[in-house]
Amino acid sequence: MQGKRILLGISGGIAAYKIAYLIRILKKKGAEVRAIMTPASSDFISPLVVSTLTENPVHIEFWNKKTGEWANHVDLALWADVFIIAPTTANTLAKMASGICDNLLLATYFSMKGKTIIAPAMDLDMYQHPTVKRNMETLLSDGVSIIPATEGALASGLEGQGRMEEPENIAAYLNDFFQLTKPKATKRILITAGPTYEAIDPVRFIGNHSSGKMGFELAAACLASGNEVLLISGPTSLSLTHPNLTVLNVQSAKDMLEAVQANWKTCAFGIFSAAVADYRPEQVATQKIKKTNEEHTLHLVKNPDILSWASTNRTNHQKVIGFALETNNAKEFALDKLTRKNLDFIVLNEFVKDVSGFQAETNKITIFDKDKNAFEFPLKSKKEVAKDILSVVLKD
Repeated sequence: MQGKRILLGISGGIAAYKIAYLIRILKKKGAEVRAIMTPASSDFISPLVVSTLTENPVHIEFWNKKTGEWANHVDLALWADVFIIAPTTANTLAKMASGICDNLLLATYFSMKGKTIIAPAMDLDMYQHPTVKRNMETLLSDGVSIIPATEGALASGLEGQGRMEEPENIAAYLNDFFQLTKPKATKRILITAGPTYEAIDPVRFIGNHSSGKMGFELAAACLASGNEVLLISGPTSLSLTHPNLTVLNVQSAKDMLEAVQANWKTCAFGIFSAAVADYRPEQVATQKIKKTNEEHTLHLVKNPDILSWASTNRTNHQKVIGFALETNNAKEFALDKLTRKNLDFIVLNEFVKDVSGFQAETNKITIFDKDKNAFEFPLKSKKEVAKDILSVVLKD
């Protein structure tokens, strides 16, 4: 963390007393720390203590009425490599999720282009309240990372989950964050994304509900870590631009296979996240099929297996990562696919309507390597899931 710029947001909860210890740890690791406090937080920890430990002025209000000095929330957001809000109270959490901007801390959050991480702290019944859970899910989908509260004795006298994570563990989390985002040697990575559309006639097709979000987030994460990306995408409304990105738009499984075949030998990794149709109509009508009969039969034939082709036709240095979206017997089917297609990794995503899978903003994944070791992750936004995947599959 040497030289990293950490902006610390402190909201008004009893756990604020721990922040003095967190600042000391971060400073000892060589980080530069600045702090924003909500007015309520000064009831729990002195701004003088925070200022002394950070060796920087503490910002509480938008402007200092005595000196006339303005605390520029935009400059604070641009300065920070990461914004960590600890403790995050239920009140601050709700305002972040609903777009309320009524203090300097929140104005800075809404100005952040970099990463925001929160460490919630509240009583156990509040932490389990459906509204609080819903607000955390909203922030996850917005790309905010959450350090979950831990279990233990609470200020109310109750026992349960709600304690802010200990300062040393928050510091370790930040250290891992900086390790993950550290620039790595450039690789060319092939990523497939989105659905495929298999034509029935000029106006109809067989498809699926894939939005392409997971593949596009993987591409964005690969680019952010300094890699070159070839993104082969089926039909989707998403877009992505970057100097190191090449996008090939395709329609059918055959189109996608041809694009993979033409480019595979130039890539070090293949991440095959596309939801490719298993079957296509044997015959495609040249004119729109009219509704003349009570029944219409389509004869389907199997599509080429893009993942198997890439695995079979790779060189020794190339790695192949597949995906498995399952509704039942998830682990069994994923491990079978891992072995049968000779993959280096498979990412299992268990489908839960509106929560995980197609069209959802979040995924809950388990990654298996070729030795069937499991890396399990909690429900997260697809942006965060992409980073988790890369932390495992691109690890040297």
